[in-house]
Amino acid sequence: MIQSIAWDSHPEPLAVDSAPLPEYGSGSLADLLPTLAAGMAVPGMTAAIPELTPADRNCVFLIDGLGWEQLKAHPEEAPFMSSLLSSSRGGTERPITTGYPATTATSLASVGTGLPPGAHGLPGYTARNPETGELMNQLRWNPWTSPSVWQPYPTVFQLAQQAGVHAAQVSSPTFQNTPLTKVALSGGTFHGRLTGEDRMDLAAEQLAAGDRSLVYTYYAELDGAGHRYGVDSDTWRGQLMYVDRLVQRLAEQLPPRSALYVTADHGMIDVPFDEEHRIDFDEDWELRAGVALLGGEGRARHVYAVPGAAQDVLTCWREVLGEQFWVASRDEAIAAGWFGPRIDERVYDRLGDVVAAARDDVLIIASEREPKESAMVGNHGSMTPAEQFVPLLEVRS
Repeated sequence: MIQSIAWDSHPEPLAVDSAPLPEYGSGSLADLLPTLAAGMAVPGMTAAIPELTPADRNCVFLIDGLGWEQLKAHPEEAPFMSSLLSSSRGGTERPITTGYPATTATSLASVGTGLPPGAHGLPGYTARNPETGELMNQLRWNPWTSPSVWQPYPTVFQLAQQAGVHAAQVSSPTFQNTPLTKVALSGGTFHGRLTGEDRMDLAAEQLAAGDRSLVYTYYAELDGAGHRYGVDSDTWRGQLMYVDRLVQRLAEQLPPRSALYVTADHGMIDVPFDEEHRIDFDEDWELRAGVALLGGEGRARHVYAVPGAAQDVLTCWREVLGEQFWVASRDEAIAAGWFGPRIDERVYDRLGDVVAAARDDVLIIASEREPKESAMVGNHGSMTPAEQFVPLLEVRS
């Protein structure tokens, strides 16, 4: 599990190696599909999460933004999922972790490829493209770059299909042809359905379509409600109630020899709208000094320095933020294992010269460069339990 941290202590600055690492290799999102595929005898796959028991038919239902801590805090809104908490992670009643940063593009790539961020190469919400020097939004894939160059590894779905497993994704039609789907979740057949109920029904049908099946389905609106209104809002609670019914609907339709796993890509926290909790990069001359590009997101920043200024930027960011953020140089973050046990050469320069991960309930916003993101109530990205811990609920038939 994530190492324990004395959350009430404030070393100056926070030590890089005090950041609580994701459980790469034994209990992270990147380990889930390889474990399930290994149980279906897909060549080259390793059962990295030892608590899970093999099944012939496996379905992963990923609920965007449903953190372990948020789920446990809302038993009345999610009675069915709450009844499954004891099943999490093979009956250990424990969560798994996302990976760093705890954000959608990174996490979906980890799920689909079975690789940590340092290997699949989607290391944040936005990251610098070393070939062009521009910031690339890896969720919206803007500006365009070749998906197969940016992320060249096959997905677990592709490998499973090659091994004779029936592979399918059931999601909103909006995602069918996106580059992120291509690099992270392609393989088998994509089935677009607009309503959550239709997705649950079709996911169950797809599970039954093969003697060995690997099916993925997804729900995004809980995350959207959290970003816009916060995880302490009635709107978010309403979405949680709805998605709880979806999970139950799917669980009640599982064909024989099936395992349903309910998980998420990250948790979320609400951050107050005041200067103490929202530090505006665009209005802070100290943080801007020597910075060419600001990447990532409010709780997980990649900072790209102008040539020759990396050390000065690191020193300044530590002095300004060191009690609230873990602030590391690129090489320090790599050595500490933030992005996984290895960093591919093509990924190295996508990481910031300085990497800053929030420990406290604080953001580095950019009100002029990122007006929409800076206005969000709910946020995520860093290595705190509220963001990193996600459920791995299990239902078997």
